[in-house]
Amino acid sequence: MRSALKSAAESLFSVLVPADCRICQSPLLTVSYLPVCEPCRGKIVRLDGLLCRVCGEKLFSSYVDVAGGPLCGLCRRAQPHFCQAVAYGAYDGALRDLIHLFKYNGIKPAGPVLGQLLHQATQELAVPKEVVLIPVPLWSGKRQTRGFNQAEAIAKAFLRCRPSSSIQLDTASLVRTRETASQTGLTRHQRRANVRGAFAVTKPERIRGRSILLVDDVMTTGTTVGECARVLRRAGAKEVFVATVARATKEVDSALARAAGATAGGAQGHA
Repeated sequence: MRSALKSAAESLFSVLVPADCRICQSPLLTVSYLPVCEPCRGKIVRLDGLLCRVCGEKLFSSYVDVAGGPLCGLCRRAQPHFCQAVAYGAYDGALRDLIHLFKYNGIKPAGPVLGQLLHQATQELAVPKEVVLIPVPLWSGKRQTRGFNQAEAIAKAFLRCRPSSSIQLDTASLVRTRETASQTGLTRHQRRANVRGAFAVTKPERIRGRSILLVDDVMTTGTTVGECARVLRRAGAKEVFVATVARATKEVDSALARAAGATAGGAQGHA
C-alpha cells in the first residue's frame, strides 16, 4: 500500500509539476527538492589516480612518486603554506554543473549534497579532533549581489554531517579586504599577484595556536587558499588544512584545451 501511494504521488507530481533535470534536461520522475536526476548524480565520482600528497593535484607520471608519497613539481620546489589539500572530485561534468547550480542559479538544495561530498573528502585529512573551520570569505559586494557565500553555506552543510564533532565554525576571523579580478584566464603568477594582500585576520586571538580547516567550493591553482593559509599562519595559526568539493586538474584542462582547439579548427575550416 505504501509503495502504491508513493508511486501515485510521484506520478501526480510529475504531471502537476513538470520539471526537467537542470543538468541533462531529462524529465524528473521522482519527487525531489534537488532538480537533478539520479543518473547525473551518479556521474559525480571521487577524484582518483596518482595525486600530490600536499596540494592534491592529479599526476600522470610514476617519477613523481617519491619517499613519503607523490609530489607535484610545484610542491617539490616550494612547500605551500598549508599542510595538505583534498577535494572530492574533479571540477568537470556533473559536479561542475551542480556547483554552478548552487553558486550562480540559487538552487539551495544542492548545498547539503555538496556538504556531504566535502565531508567525504575530509576523511583523507589527518586533522586533529579540535579544529577551527573557516570558509574562504567573499568580497562584501559580491556577497551582496549573490546573496550568500557559497563556501560558508557548504561549510555549514558539512558540519551537519558531523553533529557530534568538536569542530568550531568561524566566519569572522578571516575577511577579504578588497575586491579581486576574476582569476579565469590568468597565469599562476598573475593569480598570485591578484590575491596578494586581499585577505586579513581580524581576530587573531581566535586562531592563534589552533589548527585550521579552510573550506571552499573549488580549488583551481591553489593561489587563493594558499594566500588565505599564508595570512592565517602569519597571524599565529598552528597549521592549515584545505578541503574543497572540487579540484581543477590538468587532465580536465587539457581536455578543454583540445576541445577548444578542435572547435577553432572547425570554424577556420568552414571560414
